[in-house]
Parts: sequence; C-alpha cells; structure tokens
Amino acid sequence: MARSRSSTSGPWRYLNPAYYLKRPKRLALLFVVFVVATFAFWDRQSLVREYESEMTKLVDEVNRLQDQLRNVDGKPVKQSTIQKHYYTSDKMMSRDAVEIDSLSKERREKVKEAMRHAWNSYVTYAWGQDELQPQTKNGVNSFGGLGATLIDSLDTLYIMGLEDEFRKARDWVANSLDFNKDYEASVFETTIRVVGGLLSAYDLSGDKIFLDKAKDIADRLLPAWDTSSGIPFNRINLMHGRAHNQGWTNGDSILADSGTEELEFIALSQRTGDPKYQEKVENSMKQFKKILPSDGLLPIYINPHSGTASYSTITFGAMGDSFYEYLLKAWIQGNKTDTVKHYRQMWETSMEGLLTLVRRTTPSSFTYICEKTGESLHDKMDELACFVPGMLALGSTGYGPEKSKQILTLAEELARTCYNFYESTPTKLAGENYYFHSGQDLSVGTSWNILRPETVESLMYLWRFTGDKRYQEWGWNIFQAFEKNSRTESGYVGLRDVNTGDKDNMMQSFFLAETLKYLYLLFSPPSLISFDEWVFNTEAHPIKIVTRQSGTDSKVSSNPVVRPFGRKQGKIGS
Repeated sequence: MARSRSSTSGPWRYLNPAYYLKRPKRLALLFVVFVVATFAFWDRQSLVREYESEMTKLVDEVNRLQDQLRNVDGKPVKQSTIQKHYYTSDKMMSRDAVEIDSLSKERREKVKEAMRHAWNSYVTYAWGQDELQPQTKNGVNSFGGLGATLIDSLDTLYIMGLEDEFRKARDWVANSLDFNKDYEASVFETTIRVVGGLLSAYDLSGDKIFLDKAKDIADRLLPAWDTSSGIPFNRINLMHGRAHNQGWTNGDSILADSGTEELEFIALSQRTGDPKYQEKVENSMKQFKKILPSDGLLPIYINPHSGTASYSTITFGAMGDSFYEYLLKAWIQGNKTDTVKHYRQMWETSMEGLLTLVRRTTPSSFTYICEKTGESLHDKMDELACFVPGMLALGSTGYGPEKSKQILTLAEELARTCYNFYESTPTKLAGENYYFHSGQDLSVGTSWNILRPETVESLMYLWRFTGDKRYQEWGWNIFQAFEKNSRTESGYVGLRDVNTGDKDNMMQSFFLAETLKYLYLLFSPPSLISFDEWVFNTEAHPIKIVTRQSGTDSKVSSNPVVRPFGRKQGKIGS
C-alpha cells in the first residue's frame, strides 16, 4: 500500500515555506547557505572565464607569430607545427577556445547571418531543388534536380557550426537524393559541385552516407572518359551513360571542363580503395602533359578523339581557368611528394606562360592578364580570372626565395586590379569582364554580376599568406556591397547590370558554397581549414590532404572517425 506524502511531517516539512516562516533563525541560516553557495559557483565560473581568456590571448599570440613567420626565407612555417601542442582536433582545425580580434569576429558573425538568410530562404522556397529564384520565390532545377544548392552548402554549414541545418541537409541526402535521372549532365559541374561537395562533407563529418553518394554519382560520370585519347567528353546522361560534347564546340572538349576532375576522383579512389577513378583522370592528364606546349598555355578546345589542341583562345578566364588551378592543387593534395611532382612542374611551366600575358594600364598601373588567340593579345580579363592571385599566393611557397617574392608580388598586384573591378562601378559590385585601353585604365564589358566568389577567394589566400589586413577590409567592402544590392527578403540575387543595380532572379549555388565561405574564412583564424591539412576544390569544397607514394597512392584509404557536432564544434561557428 502506497504511503501519501505529508508536507507537514517527516523530511517533507523542509520543503514547506511555512516551516521557515515560523522559524526565522533557520530562514536566516538557509539564506546564508544560499549566498555562500552562489558565490562559490560564480567564483568557479570566474576562474573558468579567466582561464578561457588567458587561453584566448595565448592562441591569438600564436596566430600573430604564425603570420609573421609564414614566409621566412620563402618557406612557410607549417601551421600544424605551431598548433599541435594546443589543439587535439584532427578535423577542421584547432577547435579549442580559438578567438580572433573583436572586429573580425563581428564581421564573421555578419557573414554567418547572411548564410543563415540564404539557406533559410532556400529551405523555405526551393527545398531539394537545384537553385532558388528569390524574386519569384520558387526553385529551379538548373542541374537536373540533384539538389545542387543543398550539396554545395553542406561543408559551409558544417564549418560555420550550423549543426541543425547540416543535419537537416544530411537527412535529405540520405533519404531523397537520387541520381538515376534521364538528364544530360555537365561532367565538370557535377564533379565540382556534387562529387566535391559530398566528399568534403564526408571528410569533415566522417558520415559514410556522403561517401556512398559520391561513389554513386562518380560511377555515372566515368563513361565520359571512354575516349580514344582519354580526354573526357563534357556531357553525359546520368541514367543511360551516353557521353558527348556540345554542338557549339564542334565536338571538341573544353579545357577547364576536361581537366578539373583530378582532386575529386583521386580523393574518391583514396577513400574507397578503388583505383578506377584515379586511373581515369590521371590517364587524361598524361595526354594533357603530352600536348602541353613550351609556354604551358593550352587553348580552350581539345579534340577528345585525337587528344590534340584545336585553334582557339588561350585564357585564364572562362573555359580555361581551373585547368591551371588543378595542376597546382593536385600537387598539394598529394602532399607535394615525388609521386605528384609532375603536376607542380606542369603548373610552373604554365606560370611562365602566364607571365608573358601580364600587362599594366595607364595611368593607374593596374596589372591584368591578357587573353591570346594565335599570336594576338586581347586586353580583356574575366572576373573569373580573379582566382589567379589566390592561386599564385598558394603556389609561391614552392619556389625559392627570390622567385617566391616575384610571384607573391604579382598576386598582390592582380588582387588590386580585381578589387578595383568592384570599386569602379556605381554599385561597388564587379561586372563579368573588363577591357583595358591606353590612358583609360579599365572599363566594364559584360555588366552583370552573378554573385561570383573569385575575388574574395584571392583576398582570403592573400590575407593568410601576408597577414595584411587591407585584404580583410576589401573583402568587407565587397560583402557590404552584396548586402546593399543583392539581398532580398527571400535570399540573394545577382545584378543584370552593375551600373544600374537592376536585379536578376537567381541565387547561384556557388554563392553559398564559395562566396560566403571564403568571406567567413577571411575573418577567421588561418587554422580554420588549415592549408597544411586541406586543399579547396574549384567550388571551395575543402578536401583532406593525403600523402601519395608511388605504387600505393591509389589504395590509400582515408577513413575519418565520425565526429558529430559537440560543444567545441559549435564554438568555432559562434
């Protein structure tokens, strides 16, 4: 038989307020005990705060010294060497109590809020579709319905510590993502956005669902490499595996589209232990090496049957750009061993060719990169080519001291030009390309802006390699211009004309994958996605560096331990 609990007898009387009202001395004693306990608690909290404050100062000093030492004798000090005594994370960074200066922290929060706004708008109006049209508040399947914005956003959400949003996106990937579509996909876009986005999410979180999905879509892309030269076709039907090229290229493959898959497919072989992905892209790279001219500059059209270059434009802008980027990054991805040194050698050859395309304007001496057709130079530069300053900064550390300084100086000069692409328009947003005329510096050509990331990408690299805060200031100005001109109540849009500010109706998936991620990292410690441990693909998806050794590299398996979000993971995105 259960006993009833009386509030007036036994131990329960101490929970009755009337007990203390009749006994004022005991009430006073209880109050004293409460006060002492409270002070003891807050004293402990004060000690914790004091400890965290001292750790913050220590970490800030380490980061400051790291910036000062980064280019001693042209050889950067490894970030991991400095960090290893303070941090235990083997994932994104040293995640314990890292702080930055208050202004950078405030700006980083603003960027994070922009990501929340962009993401929430996508969730509300275009969930599961490729891209959001903010003006009409609906989704559109620009890439065959592969959830491009969602997959492109996975690592950005993770890096910013937006854990609920990441989990929601992860569940969609696990339960709804289906690649069995009768759709003619771009091999290039699908690789950099979908394969790259899934691999990055896997490397960051350790969740195998991302690796399984990456393998599924990569298997559907592989038949594109079944050509007599090994140079892939650029389009393929995801359901039936039929590959071909666009009619407007006269059957040729595009340089950037055909030479920008190495990072993703090599990483996939490393993580699965299946060499077939790596073999495909390295076979095509052997052909590129055969036809690489002495100046290292290839035209944008390549015949996939003969494997030879067709007469066409040479450019570091559209259709050429990321071919050169991946020569450098494949070397970094393999941890710069002899097994991958041929990538570095090809890149250095191409950079000597790039130097022959460099010109300067009058009267302001803006440095720019020409395009070339045959022996003719064209004084035109795409905003897309503004990735070059970041690439040069990243590659400068592989040279000796004198050459390293030359390359880094060129990177800074080009970054100044790219920033002025923005500063020279009424909206302070860059057009798609620019022309250079004697005595007139630069003028905008194609005047739209579609939220591209290349300039802020380079600013992030240059800030990390030089420690010069002007790059943060330039990035902040660009971010404010996006906020002023591109933000709407239902997402972010591009501009049809940077002179008038007329808005378009598209939130490009790379705005979340690249532009906002690079801005966030611009105001974060360099140890967040350290260059010693990660390499970014051309869609800004960080991929873990895995050392490659001859005879074993295709069988290396990188199996990260699953790391669900926790207190420390959330703190970095705070």
